[in-house]
Amino acid sequence: MSAPDQPPSPYLAGLKLRCPACGKGPLFQSYLKVADSCSECGEDLSALEQGDGPAVFATLILGVLVVGLALFVEVQYTPPLWLHALLWIPLILVGTLVILPPLKGILMGAHFRHRKGHVERG
Repeated sequence: MSAPDQPPSPYLAGLKLRCPACGKGPLFQSYLKVADSCSECGEDLSALEQGDGPAVFATLILGVLVVGLALFVEVQYTPPLWLHALLWIPLILVGTLVILPPLKGILMGAHFRHRKGHVERG
């Protein structure tokens, strides 16, 4: 006798960029474009769109990280300004591109979990 399927954690599914309902189908059809529906379970994913929320969190997270690192480097080594630009601009750009999809996935998972009228399965 097999155990019944447990619904996945919508937060963990979002972090893995998977459907928060089933944890299997892809959350995005391209980089940050939310799929209309899950290809595995048919859940309507377009209703979970998060707007600017993920960008706000990315700004706060990267801001703290980069400002802290830049302050440390400035106090420790006192490099010229062009070197600061050479270090931090690419870190900000790459960091933003890396953390935006998981942040958006986590927020979509939270929206899925706490949406009005949601009935907990299981």
